[in-house]
Amino acid sequence: MHEVSSREILETLRELNAKRVLIQTPEGLKKEAQSLADFLEENGIEAIISGDINYGACDPADREAKLLGCDALIHLGHSYMRLHLEVPTIFVPAFAGVDVVPALEKNLGEIRKLGKRIALVTTAQHIHQLGKAKEFLEQKGFDVLVGKGDSRVSWPGQVLGCNFSAAKLDADGVLFIGAGYFHPLGVAVATGKPTLAVNPYSGDAIWMDREAERLIRKRWAQIAKAMDAQKFGVITSTKKGQLRLAEAKRVVELLREHGKYARLIAMNHINYPALEGFDFDAYVVVACPRVPIDDYENWRKPVLTPAEVEILLGLREDYAFDEILGAERKFDEPLGVSVR
Repeated sequence: MHEVSSREILETLRELNAKRVLIQTPEGLKKEAQSLADFLEENGIEAIISGDINYGACDPADREAKLLGCDALIHLGHSYMRLHLEVPTIFVPAFAGVDVVPALEKNLGEIRKLGKRIALVTTAQHIHQLGKAKEFLEQKGFDVLVGKGDSRVSWPGQVLGCNFSAAKLDADGVLFIGAGYFHPLGVAVATGKPTLAVNPYSGDAIWMDREAERLIRKRWAQIAKAMDAQKFGVITSTKKGQLRLAEAKRVVELLREHGKYARLIAMNHINYPALEGFDFDAYVVVACPRVPIDDYENWRKPVLTPAEVEILLGLREDYAFDEILGAERKFDEPLGVSVR
């Protein structure tokens, strides 16, 4: 279902004069990683596959590649993210081999409910068909906007689980193309606009507005649970694309200024079982926004985002989705491998 250009990767490795590489992959591309390793070894390049869980472009295994004596890292399934990397890294987006237009045509009636002026967004897997989707929708009478986004993304119209800058446009509603739940849910919460998610695999369309309201109610419940907390563990990530040390220190200072005990904790893989030995009443995760939202049911103690701490302390009234924002993006990445 996904296209990985083995030949282009091989040519890039030869340009780098790489003899040994580490291949890093998300869960859904493990078979492709294995096939790529076979192909590279057949062509004279030693390949090691990382067995660790990969959470995105924010989590490159460049340190591990350097430790293993690799000349390069191949990062499958995600687009380039601006990071300081320790070895040359080839970012290889895996484009989905499914036509998005049939699903759009099937759901035109629902899409029209968004209004005439719509923002169009997707993930890296379908970004290569965004122009085709835009042209189709414009032929159907829509005024289609594609946001540039910031430096955390590689292309206009792309959203990440932590960054929805490309969706924040002057539109009546937002149309998300792709599978999965978290990205369109984040779009709905971050923009506050009607959001329709169209799945090009199943052809289904789901309105995210009610789901966004449900999420926000759950997050207010977490804030309420933390109201009596006096001791906070503020967690920052050591993953390069999630390292928000300055923001974590800001949260620590805010809590201390309001009479709370706060201590900074650094973790790579953030999970509650590893924290159970500490004496904290609640936690604040200043890393991937998905950790406190996706996994909160697995935490015995309240777990908040930085914006939720501000609500807790009376510094903010309206709910806000925690995002990791970048600077202005100077140029788009090529629709293929990117080397950094």
